[in-house]
Amino acid sequence: MTTRITILVRLVATLPVLSLALLLASPARADAIDGHWCAEDGRHLSIDGPAITTPGGERMRGDYQRHYFSYVIPASEPHAGEATAMTLVSDDVVHLKVQIDAAKMEVWRRCDFTT
Repeated sequence: MTTRITILVRLVATLPVLSLALLLASPARADAIDGHWCAEDGRHLSIDGPAITTPGGERMRGDYQRHYFSYVIPASEPHAGEATAMTLVSDDVVHLKVQIDAAKMEVWRRCDFTT
């Protein structure tokens, strides 16, 4: 009987630790620029490390940092050849600037979409 009580006490004592471990082990989407992003006008892009799917659907590579991404717009899209820079400003907001119009900053929001 004492062995069963000891096992039960140990089990109950480890539940909070296990719960915390599971909570911390869940995949983090925030605090990184990786993910799907949408503009108010319906354009969307996707970043996965140094890989990007551009608003025009081109899959290419760019300069990736955890909170920053830049790439050169491909020939098939508006502003072809121009550098584009994106900065993560919050978990769900990216500021995007195209070199040709650096004074204009676009706000893109994290979204869910599938291609």
